[in-house]
Amino acid sequence: MLQLQFTKDTLPDSVINDFQNLNKFNEQQFTSLTEILFNFLLEPKEADRFLHQLSEFAGENGMSAGPLRNLMKSLLLLPHGVSEDKADHFSQQWSLHYPVLSRLAVGQTLMVNQLVDMEWKFGVTVGTSELQKVGNTFLQLKLVIRKGNSTENVYMELTLPQFYNFLHEMERAKASMDCFS
Repeated sequence: MLQLQFTKDTLPDSVINDFQNLNKFNEQQFTSLTEILFNFLLEPKEADRFLHQLSEFAGENGMSAGPLRNLMKSLLLLPHGVSEDKADHFSQQWSLHYPVLSRLAVGQTLMVNQLVDMEWKFGVTVGTSELQKVGNTFLQLKLVIRKGNSTENVYMELTLPQFYNFLHEMERAKASMDCFS
């Protein structure tokens, strides 16, 4: 029985059967199938086109579309279950498309919590019951964050060292995002 590497769960028989069926594909069929798959991964909003291409592929190769969709799910979940030459081809395609796939993933991740607006106020403590806190500088931030279709206000009060740390992290985040664009 094959097991998943991290959870040690046994693979369902249906997935094992999918791999056996994938290994029966000739090189041309597998190449065409991975091309359809990566076209979908590069343009995930084109699900209708993906399903249409799968149906066409199934018709051209004497298969039904339902089992072919299951094959695609298994291939996405566990590409190492196929034969070595097919795994090499899949790996080459993944390497070829990796920069675009990474950029798409980052874009989708960052859009979940998008910073819409930011307001700030700088202040100095002039009166308090604690003598050591008099004269301390602070920064009050109001961040407006878009979460899905709604916005949320997030309030923060930072000391000057905390603000500089926050600024440093924001600059690092910007540099990372610039790297992907």
